[in-house]
Amino acid sequence: MSASQTFDVPTLLVKIFGKDRPGITAGLFDTLAAYSVDVVDIEQVVTRGRITLCALVTQPATGLEGDLRATVHSWAESMKMQAEIISGLGDNRPRGLGRSLVTVLGHPLTAGSTAAIAARITRAGGNIDRIFRLAKYPVTAVEFAVSGVETEPLRTALVTDAAALGVDVAVVAAGLHRRAQRLVVMDVDSTLIQDEVIELFAAHAGCEDKVAEVTAAAMRGELDFEQSLHARVALLAGLDASVVDKVRTEVRLTPGARTLIRTLKRLGYQVGVVSGGFTQVTDDLKERLGLDFAQANTLEIVDGKLTGRVTGEIVDRAGKARLLRRFAAEAGVPLVQTVAIGDGANDLDMLNAAGLGVAFNAKPVVREAAHTAVNVPFLDTVLYLLGVTREEVEAADMHDED
Repeated sequence: MSASQTFDVPTLLVKIFGKDRPGITAGLFDTLAAYSVDVVDIEQVVTRGRITLCALVTQPATGLEGDLRATVHSWAESMKMQAEIISGLGDNRPRGLGRSLVTVLGHPLTAGSTAAIAARITRAGGNIDRIFRLAKYPVTAVEFAVSGVETEPLRTALVTDAAALGVDVAVVAAGLHRRAQRLVVMDVDSTLIQDEVIELFAAHAGCEDKVAEVTAAAMRGELDFEQSLHARVALLAGLDASVVDKVRTEVRLTPGARTLIRTLKRLGYQVGVVSGGFTQVTDDLKERLGLDFAQANTLEIVDGKLTGRVTGEIVDRAGKARLLRRFAAEAGVPLVQTVAIGDGANDLDMLNAAGLGVAFNAKPVVREAAHTAVNVPFLDTVLYLLGVTREEVEAADMHDED
């Protein structure tokens, strides 16, 4: 009888647990093979050197179940393992409608926050079908496969609690589309890099305080982005163009930025940046990091001096969303299969337009509006939201070194 026909027939759940060592899985199934049973399901996990191996198999021929049980227990004892065999009917029950993947990031991930997340999933009507660790450093990342509740209400329920629990939670619909996300677009200032580029230029012009005043006015809503951009750039008038090279050397990448981009490119993703900053910096980043797309404002330079004006299309809040759509069209990627990452209010339209919007160390208003938030200082943690494990990243790096 094939495994596909076992939903209403007697089955045995064989559970083996103890100290892990090579040959356990082969040994168990070699023992079971003597009874001509079919394998319906297998689950194995190793935690701190202890293995738990579960095998769901069809019931052996009449009169042989007792002998099978005795033989499995004898084999387990010879391996210094413990065995448990439970009779039942059929396979696992079908998973409920509405399937999501819940990624939880903690630094650290406490038992209390894990309990609260699990309880909240239950209260939302979900069932946890499987849990898998994606990373143990620089943060602990685990993924819950959840069924029985639609993705949007589950996301609303969990993200509301996440900040209070001191964890980051991402909820995405399970399915093939998650593996198909093929375009990632990032903000630059305070996302891809640790700096605000306008402030780096202002430091060379000796007008940091004035630029900060304009920025504060914009934050208070007294100026929109375009007004504040023009006001701040005007303060740079007369600055020698040679300062561009100096600013480029001062730019500090966010920890994990290179790892994120390198891994995404290996996976076949296209990667771009959009910035309210300046092409004089983003074009350099595009070349250095091997980015596919880059768009920002352009400082006007005449006779070797900054004029205090910008030229060309203004990249503001609406412009970032527009550029995400443009990049997606050029890449041949549906918008639902895009990921956007940013930290500020001017990133909100882009984050909401993307299939997955990630608020990275963002202001509260951005965290609340985005699909998910990451509040640790490592940009490569975004990989975990895409289901990429730390081990896979490190293995790929080692392979390249070879």
